[in-house]
Formats: sequence, structure tokens, C-alpha cells
Amino acid sequence: MYFNEEFETLPRPALEAIQLKRLKSVIERVYENVPFYRRRFDAHGLNPGSVTGLPDLQKFPFTTKQDMRESYPYALFSAPMEDIIRIHASSGTTGKPTVVGYTGKDIETWSELMARSFVSAGVHRGDIIHNAYGYGLFTGGLGAHYGAERLGASVIPVSGGNTKKQIMIMQDFGSTVLTCTPSYSLFLAEAASEEGVDFRNFRLRVGILGAEPWSEAMRAEIESKLNISALDIYGLSEIMGPGVAIECIIGKRGLHIWEDHFIPEIINPESGERVGEGEQGELVITTITKQGIPLIRYRTRDITSITYEPCACGRTHARIARMSGRSDDMLIIRGVNVFPSQIESILIGIEGVEPHYLLIVDRKDNLDTLEVQVEIDEQLFSDEIKVLQRLSQRIEREMKDMLGITCTVRLVEPKSIRRSEGKAVRVVDNRKL
Repeated sequence: MYFNEEFETLPRPALEAIQLKRLKSVIERVYENVPFYRRRFDAHGLNPGSVTGLPDLQKFPFTTKQDMRESYPYALFSAPMEDIIRIHASSGTTGKPTVVGYTGKDIETWSELMARSFVSAGVHRGDIIHNAYGYGLFTGGLGAHYGAERLGASVIPVSGGNTKKQIMIMQDFGSTVLTCTPSYSLFLAEAASEEGVDFRNFRLRVGILGAEPWSEAMRAEIESKLNISALDIYGLSEIMGPGVAIECIIGKRGLHIWEDHFIPEIINPESGERVGEGEQGELVITTITKQGIPLIRYRTRDITSITYEPCACGRTHARIARMSGRSDDMLIIRGVNVFPSQIESILIGIEGVEPHYLLIVDRKDNLDTLEVQVEIDEQLFSDEIKVLQRLSQRIEREMKDMLGITCTVRLVEPKSIRRSEGKAVRVVDNRKL
């Protein structure tokens, strides 16, 4: 089932022809309307005439989050403010936020791509979507909301917070689709269990979960506890918001990225050179239909790979692998590159360990140290000291075997690690780097 079958199933030559036409248009647009890009392109000897084929995109310089912060708030906008009908901003914790603006056409495009994404996940007009993404400057809530309405499904704009009430609403309103972060879905499951509520008695069948990296092991945990099929959705405020890419309900083998609106590249984060199909690297995206704030070769810092192999669902757009982490929140501990999602995969595979953890990184005597705080279940917490010692030693051993790093594991009581209704805080880095 498709939302826009013509464009979702375009043969690759036709899709690439659309990309080239739109790429030429967006390069011309930013060159004429955004001084930042005109200066940047001129410095590299580039102009709109430099694009004669899709490979020419590689000649152009990257755009970074720092560029957006330095252009705060509106210097990267290519549309006049009277045409901007909505403004969002990132939830960045350092520096100024990244600001994005949308024209009416941008909102229409976003709504369609979210509707496409919902249909890819098996959602239809008769569904009731419980939207627990945050509303406000964060793009998640409104992005999912407009897509649900464009599809014609019923949407409950519950946003985040008031978890007990959310569980009641899901049960009483007959919600069939849940949209939220993966970590919050487990928080909902935990809260329901405390209330003696069984998700098997709900009508929920699909969870569309994004905004943070999560592992296959965590997917299995979510699907078991919420009795749903859990699908990964990808987006970022700088590019559009949610709906840039999504897994389809068939196979769950990569996220379809809507190539008639975005040109994806995978690069080596160090050299900036493109890597081959199937090789892991940093995702770079060029927006080719955005009017408010088009971005050329934006470095997302998200680590993934790409495949152009046909999908069983019939969609022809490329698929990116689920994100394994970010190049800028990757931990380098004593020379070893570590992503929190790798640690999560180890922990979820160990019986008695809850899917809640915190990584404390520090530096003592010029050496990096890693403490992994792990919640354990109620029954195990009251067990003998020697049982807990064996468990912590097992985790330390598996961390050493799988990741090649030595860590200290501290088992903590259930519910002692702070929960989040948005993106989970997984790392506290106390080093002065």
C-alpha cells in the first residue's frame, strides 16, 4: 500500500532525473537568495552553472550545524519572512539553537512525507494515532500530527508527560498507533506494569519510534512489552523533521529515504570522501525541494550506511541502515570508539538487567575511565551480594570482549536512573576535552 504510488515507485532513472532538475533549482535558489552560500560557492569557484549532473554535487562544500548556529537566527533562510509561516528550533544543549523556517509549500511537503511514512509503516485512514512526541519548538509532535491528518487518520495530540493519563487514554480511546521516542515507549510499558495494566489488552499494533538511536535488542524488548510491531523513523529539524526516512512494515530492513526530496550521501567522517554502497559512514543530506531554509550537503553526524537494492515493498527509494550513533557523540575511550547503542545491545541481552543505563566517563591520572550504571530488576536487587557481583563481573567481561574496553559496572536499584519523556540522556562525560 502506498500514499503516493507514482513517486514512491519511480524507476531509478526517472527518480535521478527529478533529483537533477531539483538540485539545479535549489543551487540557483540559494546562490541568489542566501549570501552565506554565495560567498561559500564563490570561494570554491562554483555557481549554479557548475551542476550538469548529480556527481557534480560532490564539488560543493558541506554545511554544518556550526554554520547554522553562526547564521542564527535567519541568515540561512532563502525565503522572505512574510513567506515563512512556521519556525522551529533544535533542542541542542550547547550553543545557540539551530533555527528552521517553513513556507506553506514546505508544510505541505512535510505533511505528505509523513503521510507516506505512516502508510509505509502499515498505518491507514481508520487508525487512531496516539502522538506522544513533544509539541512546540521540537519538530516531532507537529510533524507527526500534520502527517496523520494528511493521511486522514485520527490523531490524539497528547504530547509528552502525564504518563499515567497517557496509558488511560491509549486504553480508553482505542489507540492503534503509538508515536514517541523508543526510550519513552519503554517508560510507558514500565508505568503500565506498575498500574497492573497489560498492553496485550490494548488495540495498539504499531509503534513509530525515533529521535534517538536504538538497537535491534531494544526493538525486541519494546515489541514484547507493548505487544506491537516497532518501526524506526528518522528525521532532524535541520532537514525537515520526522519523516525524512522510515522502515516499511515489510521486512524492517532499512529506512526508505524520500529521494525525490532529499539527496543522501554517505561519507568518511574524517576525510569527507564518499564511501561505497553498504559501507558505514556519516549521512549527508541535500534538500532539493525546501523553500524556507534549503541546505546543501548538510552533515547530519548520524552514522549509517546506504543500499539501493530493491525492497520487497515495491518502493524504489534508497534505504539507510538504522543509526548506530553519531560521529559527534561517539565516545573515544582510551583510543576505542564506542557508541552508547553498542553498550545497550550488550545490556539488553543479559537477564535481570533493565533497559535503563547511564555511562559516566571521566579522566583520572591522565587515563579515561568508564563507569556503567545499570538498573537491575526488583527480584535480583534483593538477591545475595555474590549473585550481584557475578552479574557485574559478567557485564564487565562482555564489554571487554565485545568492545575492547575495560569498564566498572555499578548495579543500581530499579527506577533510580532518571527517566526521560524525550531523548534519553545516556552519557555524562566529565572529561575536560
